Amino acid sequence: MTAHDFGQGFSHIRTWVFDLDNTLYPPHMRLFDQIEVRMTAFVMDALGVSHAEADHLRGHYWQTHGTTLAGLMREHDLDPGPYLHAVHDIDFSVLTPDPTLRARIAALPGRRIIYTNGTAPYAQRVAEARGLGGLFDAVYGVEHAGYAPKPERAAFETVFQTDGLDPKTAAMFEDEPRNLKIPHEMGLKTVHVAPGAAPSAHIHHHTDDLATFLAHLT
Repeated sequence: MTAHDFGQGFSHIRTWVFDLDNTLYPPHMRLFDQIEVRMTAFVMDALGVSHAEADHLRGHYWQTHGTTLAGLMREHDLDPGPYLHAVHDIDFSVLTPDPTLRARIAALPGRRIIYTNGTAPYAQRVAEARGLGGLFDAVYGVEHAGYAPKPERAAFETVFQTDGLDPKTAAMFEDEPRNLKIPHEMGLKTVHVAPGAAPSAHIHHHTDDLATFLAHLT
């Protein structure tokens, strides 16, 4: 398949949906590591458990409910506000601007949006630190889905309906394979962005270099 043929496979796309963490910046920048540390600390404090138990619960909530926050809300009736403020109070200086990625995203035809399980203000700060500020037509956080997280269908439906996008003419870029299953079922083109491939029927494409992948589309 030539680069032209590959790009033609995306010729119908009018909305480009980007996850945030470990998608719009590479995992080696380790930003999310800071969030995980703060998640564990918050669980320890909120539930009065040990570090080991908090780490276990964080993983359990992620596996069972989609995010740590969803588990805390559903199992402990936690107010999401203080949690989201605490876990996103991190050092963004580990991120560096990526002019090439900015140019590749800017060249995409149609609308460009971010959809993250973090908050929209957090996403804006990440985008600014990566030199991607002002590039996206909309930024959606977990608050826009009523705190329901990806990979839940209701979360995608709420955000996509709010945005007004047509799933049949949209593509989604995401580092977490399970978060691409429902978009695939809804009709989106799915692209897994991560260092290691995750073969699956619900993943159309895989890349470990988002900027290079996007270059083939424009």
